[in-house]
Amino acid sequence: MLGLLCWGFETTAVTVEWAMTELLRNPHVLSKAKNELRNIVGETKQVEESDISSLPYLQAVIKETLRCHPSARFLVPHKAETDVEIDGYMIPKNAQILVNVWAICKHSNVWPSPDSFEPERFLDHQKDYKGRDFEFIPFGSGRRMCPGMPLAHRIVHLMVASLIHNYDWEFERGMKPEDVDISNKFELSLRKAVPLKAIQQETKPEFELCSYFSRKEG
Repeated sequence: MLGLLCWGFETTAVTVEWAMTELLRNPHVLSKAKNELRNIVGETKQVEESDISSLPYLQAVIKETLRCHPSARFLVPHKAETDVEIDGYMIPKNAQILVNVWAICKHSNVWPSPDSFEPERFLDHQKDYKGRDFEFIPFGSGRRMCPGMPLAHRIVHLMVASLIHNYDWEFERGMKPEDVDISNKFELSLRKAVPLKAIQQETKPEFELCSYFSRKEG
């Protein structure tokens, strides 16, 4: 149980960092997401969990983040209980099976321009990560898919929405979007090799992110 909790915190933080990285690298995407929040939530209100379902572009941003940067590259290892043949491939008994989610999400036969960050692709096609669309399974599928998916869905959307709704963000002086290192390293999760460094400017001076989430938990 402790391992599941630790992995859940790790993968959630990694996904938020990747989302913020891609938003800052793609200012037009960030502008669209902020405008949606401004129009749906309002200038003076805070983002609530109940708002998420009314924010299709934000949802598309998170989906595209999970497609480009799935935190669990190989999912949970499986083992064949018996010899089995699948599409002409023989998998022997006791063979360990790893699902390469990263490769699936980067396959050009499924995803046009797979290396481009384009949330709009999820506005046109209603693919979801709940295990039914096998070309997009960052949380796995079936009985053994990630049990923390519903919680991660809520936390990641709420954190990213709150960060961009309440703050303006920019890179360090002299840094351009095209200069950002987006290489990754494979540890417990597929995290950024070079941590994101960004400068915040409060748009709502009275807003304190930590106290806000504390109130939500309370």
